[in-house]
Amino acid sequence: MASARAPLAPHVLLVEDEPAQREMLAYNLEAEGFRVTQAASGDEGLAAVQDDPPDVLVLDWMLPGVSGIEVCRRLRARPETRGLPVIMLSARSEEVDRVRGLEIGADDYVTKPYAVAELLARVRAQLRRVRASAAGQVLEWQDIHLDPETHRVTRGGQPLKLGPTEFRLLATLMERPGRVWSREQLLDRVWGRDIYVDTRTVDVHVGRLRKALMAEGGEDPLRTVRGAGYSLG
Repeated sequence: MASARAPLAPHVLLVEDEPAQREMLAYNLEAEGFRVTQAASGDEGLAAVQDDPPDVLVLDWMLPGVSGIEVCRRLRARPETRGLPVIMLSARSEEVDRVRGLEIGADDYVTKPYAVAELLARVRAQLRRVRASAAGQVLEWQDIHLDPETHRVTRGGQPLKLGPTEFRLLATLMERPGRVWSREQLLDRVWGRDIYVDTRTVDVHVGRLRKALMAEGGEDPLRTVRGAGYSLG
Protein backbone atom coordinates (compact mmCIF):
# COMPACT_ATOMS: atom_id res chain seq x y z
CA MET A 1 0.00 0.00 0.00
CA ALA A 2 1.50 3.34 -1.05
CA SER A 3 1.98 5.88 1.68
CA ALA A 4 0.19 9.21 1.48
CA ARG A 5 2.21 12.05 0.06
CA ALA A 6 2.99 14.90 2.42
CA PRO A 7 1.45 18.24 1.43
CA LEU A 8 3.77 20.64 -0.33
CA ALA A 9 5.33 23.26 1.92
CA PRO A 10 4.05 26.80 1.26
CA HIS A 11 6.49 28.64 -0.98
CA VAL A 12 7.75 32.09 0.05
CA LEU A 13 9.83 34.24 -2.29
CA LEU A 14 12.05 36.60 -0.29
CA VAL A 15 13.42 39.60 -2.21
CA GLU A 16 15.89 41.48 -0.01
CA ASP A 17 19.25 42.99 -1.01
CA GLU A 18 20.87 42.93 2.45
CA PRO A 19 22.53 39.47 2.71
CA ALA A 20 22.45 39.23 6.52
CA GLN A 21 18.80 40.27 6.68
CA ARG A 22 17.87 37.91 3.85
CA GLU A 23 19.64 34.91 5.38
CA MET A 24 18.12 35.55 8.80
CA LEU A 25 14.60 35.73 7.37
CA ALA A 26 15.14 32.68 5.18
CA TYR A 27 16.41 30.69 8.17
CA ASN A 28 13.39 31.57 10.29
CA LEU A 29 10.90 30.91 7.48
CA GLU A 30 12.44 27.52 6.75
CA ALA A 31 12.41 26.69 10.47
CA GLU A 32 8.65 27.28 10.38
CA GLY A 33 8.23 24.82 7.51
CA PHE A 34 8.17 27.15 4.52
CA ARG A 35 10.04 26.55 1.29
CA VAL A 36 12.04 29.69 0.61
CA THR A 37 13.47 31.11 -2.60
CA GLN A 38 15.80 34.10 -2.29
CA ALA A 39 16.48 37.02 -4.61
CA ALA A 40 18.78 40.00 -4.09
CA SER A 41 17.34 42.47 -6.60
CA GLY A 42 14.11 43.47 -8.27
CA ASP A 43 15.13 41.86 -11.57
CA GLU A 44 16.00 38.60 -9.80
CA GLY A 45 12.70 38.71 -7.96
CA LEU A 46 10.66 39.16 -11.15
CA ALA A 47 12.54 36.28 -12.79
CA ALA A 48 11.99 34.07 -9.72
CA VAL A 49 8.25 34.73 -9.77
CA GLN A 50 8.18 33.68 -13.40
CA ASP A 51 10.33 30.56 -12.92
CA ASP A 52 8.78 29.25 -9.69
CA PRO A 53 5.59 31.10 -8.67
CA PRO A 54 5.44 31.57 -4.88
CA ASP A 55 2.45 31.47 -2.57
CA VAL A 56 3.56 34.68 -0.83
CA LEU A 57 6.08 37.36 -1.83
CA VAL A 58 8.06 39.20 0.86
CA LEU A 59 9.44 42.23 -0.95
CA ASP A 60 11.85 44.96 0.20
CA TRP A 61 11.06 48.48 -1.01
CA MET A 62 14.67 49.62 -1.55
CA LEU A 63 16.33 47.30 -4.07
CA PRO A 64 19.15 47.80 -6.57
CA GLY A 65 17.92 48.38 -10.10
CA VAL A 66 14.18 47.77 -10.16
CA SER A 67 12.67 48.95 -6.86
CA GLY A 68 10.23 46.93 -4.80
CA ILE A 69 7.48 49.42 -5.65
CA GLU A 70 8.09 48.85 -9.36
CA VAL A 71 8.22 45.07 -8.88
CA CYS A 72 4.82 45.23 -7.18
CA ARG A 73 3.42 47.46 -9.92
CA ARG A 74 4.54 45.06 -12.66
CA LEU A 75 3.17 42.01 -10.85
CA ARG A 76 -0.23 43.67 -10.39
CA ALA A 77 -0.32 44.47 -14.12
CA ARG A 78 0.00 40.80 -15.10
CA PRO A 79 -3.13 38.61 -14.95
CA GLU A 80 -1.14 35.57 -13.76
CA THR A 81 0.37 37.42 -10.77
CA ARG A 82 -2.38 39.92 -9.99
CA GLY A 83 -3.57 37.83 -7.05
CA LEU A 84 -0.14 37.06 -5.56
CA PRO A 85 -0.05 38.20 -1.90
CA VAL A 86 2.71 40.79 -1.43
CA ILE A 87 4.14 41.84 1.94
CA MET A 88 6.32 44.91 1.53
CA LEU A 89 9.26 45.62 3.86
CA SER A 90 10.54 49.15 4.24
CA ALA A 91 12.49 51.45 6.52
CA ARG A 92 10.04 54.17 5.43
CA SER A 93 7.64 54.53 8.35
CA GLU A 94 5.76 57.68 7.35
CA GLU A 95 2.04 57.26 6.65
CA VAL A 96 2.44 58.66 3.13
CA ASP A 97 4.93 55.88 2.32
CA ARG A 98 2.69 53.18 3.81
CA VAL A 99 -0.27 54.47 1.82
CA ARG A 100 1.79 54.60 -1.37
CA GLY A 101 2.91 50.99 -0.90
CA LEU A 102 -0.66 49.83 -0.35
CA GLU A 103 -2.00 51.85 -3.27
CA ILE A 104 0.60 50.36 -5.61
CA GLY A 105 -0.74 46.91 -4.74
CA ALA A 106 0.93 45.56 -1.60
CA ASP A 107 -1.38 43.58 0.66
CA ASP A 108 0.61 44.31 3.80
CA TYR A 109 3.33 46.78 4.78
CA VAL A 110 5.92 46.10 7.50
CA THR A 111 8.32 48.80 8.66
CA LYS A 112 11.90 48.12 9.68
CA PRO A 113 13.04 47.24 12.25
CA TYR A 114 10.44 44.53 12.87
CA ALA A 115 10.06 41.42 15.00
CA VAL A 116 10.61 38.22 13.04
CA ALA A 117 7.67 36.62 14.86
CA GLU A 118 5.39 39.39 13.60
CA LEU A 119 6.53 38.93 10.00
CA LEU A 120 5.99 35.17 10.25
CA ALA A 121 2.47 35.81 11.57
CA ARG A 122 1.77 38.11 8.62
CA VAL A 123 3.02 35.49 6.13
CA ARG A 124 0.79 32.84 7.71
CA ALA A 125 -2.16 35.26 7.69
CA GLN A 126 -1.76 35.89 3.96
CA LEU A 127 -1.68 32.14 3.28
CA ARG A 128 -4.82 31.55 5.36
CA ARG A 129 -6.74 34.27 3.55
CA VAL A 130 -5.79 33.07 0.09
CA ARG A 131 -6.81 29.51 0.91
CA ALA A 132 -10.02 30.53 2.69
CA SER A 133 -11.17 32.73 -0.17
CA ALA A 134 -11.06 29.73 -2.50
CA ALA A 135 -13.43 27.60 -0.43
CA GLY A 136 -16.61 29.67 -0.15
CA GLN A 137 -19.82 29.93 -2.12
CA VAL A 138 -20.64 32.12 -5.11
CA LEU A 139 -21.95 35.52 -4.00
CA GLU A 140 -24.21 37.83 -6.03
CA TRP A 141 -25.52 41.33 -5.39
CA GLN A 142 -27.24 43.31 -8.13
CA ASP A 143 -24.86 43.09 -11.11
CA ILE A 144 -21.81 42.01 -9.07
CA HIS A 145 -20.86 38.32 -9.18
CA LEU A 146 -18.07 36.90 -6.99
CA ASP A 147 -16.83 33.31 -7.35
CA PRO A 148 -14.42 32.39 -4.52
CA GLU A 149 -13.45 29.09 -6.14
CA THR A 150 -12.14 30.65 -9.36
CA HIS A 151 -11.26 33.94 -7.64
CA ARG A 152 -13.15 35.89 -10.31
CA VAL A 153 -15.38 38.92 -9.97
CA THR A 154 -17.61 40.41 -12.65
CA ARG A 155 -19.86 43.42 -12.76
CA GLY A 156 -22.46 43.60 -15.47
CA GLY A 157 -20.76 40.58 -17.02
CA GLN A 158 -17.42 42.40 -17.29
CA PRO A 159 -14.44 40.90 -15.41
CA LEU A 160 -12.90 43.08 -12.72
CA LYS A 161 -9.25 43.23 -11.72
CA LEU A 162 -8.97 42.82 -7.94
CA GLY A 163 -5.99 42.08 -5.75
CA PRO A 164 -6.36 39.42 -3.02
CA THR A 165 -7.10 41.92 -0.26
CA GLU A 166 -9.75 43.74 -2.30
CA PHE A 167 -11.26 40.37 -3.20
CA ARG A 168 -11.57 39.40 0.48
CA LEU A 169 -12.92 42.84 1.34
CA LEU A 170 -15.62 42.60 -1.32
CA ALA A 171 -16.51 39.05 -0.27
CA THR A 172 -17.01 40.26 3.31
CA LEU A 173 -19.22 43.17 2.24
CA MET A 174 -21.26 40.88 -0.06
CA GLU A 175 -22.02 38.47 2.76
CA ARG A 176 -24.29 41.07 4.36
CA PRO A 177 -25.34 43.77 1.86
CA GLY A 178 -26.54 46.89 3.63
CA ARG A 179 -24.70 46.11 6.86
CA VAL A 180 -22.30 48.83 7.98
CA TRP A 181 -18.94 47.32 8.89
CA SER A 182 -16.64 49.34 11.12
CA ARG A 183 -12.97 49.58 10.20
CA GLU A 184 -12.10 47.40 13.21
CA GLN A 185 -14.58 44.71 12.11
CA LEU A 186 -13.17 44.72 8.59
CA LEU A 187 -9.64 44.48 9.98
CA ASP A 188 -10.65 41.37 11.97
CA ARG A 189 -12.44 39.73 9.04
CA VAL A 190 -10.09 40.63 6.18
CA TRP A 191 -6.68 40.99 7.83
CA GLY A 192 -7.09 38.80 10.94
CA ARG A 193 -6.82 39.41 14.67
CA ASP A 194 -3.31 38.05 15.15
CA ILE A 195 -1.48 40.94 13.47
CA TYR A 196 -1.59 44.70 13.84
CA VAL A 197 -2.74 46.75 10.86
CA ASP A 198 -3.56 50.44 11.06
CA THR A 199 -7.19 51.36 10.36
CA ARG A 200 -5.96 53.71 7.61
CA THR A 201 -5.13 50.55 5.67
CA VAL A 202 -8.85 49.78 5.42
CA ASP A 203 -9.52 53.18 3.82
CA VAL A 204 -6.78 52.61 1.23
CA HIS A 205 -8.11 49.21 0.20
CA VAL A 206 -11.72 50.39 0.12
CA GLY A 207 -10.57 53.13 -2.24
CA ARG A 208 -8.86 50.59 -4.47
CA LEU A 209 -11.94 48.34 -4.40
CA ARG A 210 -14.24 51.26 -5.26
CA LYS A 211 -12.01 52.21 -8.21
CA ALA A 212 -12.03 48.62 -9.51
CA LEU A 213 -15.82 48.28 -9.17
CA MET A 214 -16.35 51.46 -11.17
CA ALA A 215 -13.68 50.76 -13.80
CA GLU A 216 -16.31 49.88 -16.41
CA GLY A 217 -18.75 52.58 -15.36
CA GLY A 218 -21.88 52.37 -13.24
CA GLU A 219 -22.78 53.82 -9.87
CA ASP A 220 -20.60 53.49 -6.81
CA PRO A 221 -21.96 50.46 -4.90
CA LEU A 222 -19.95 51.19 -1.75
CA ARG A 223 -21.30 53.50 0.91
CA THR A 224 -19.09 55.39 3.35
CA VAL A 225 -20.86 56.05 6.63
CA ARG A 226 -19.07 58.88 8.41
CA GLY A 227 -17.85 57.84 11.84
CA ALA A 228 -19.15 54.27 11.37
CA GLY A 229 -17.52 52.47 8.46
CA TYR A 230 -18.47 51.02 5.09
CA SER A 231 -21.26 48.99 3.53
CA LEU A 232 -22.30 47.52 0.20
CA GLY A 233 -25.47 49.30 -0.87
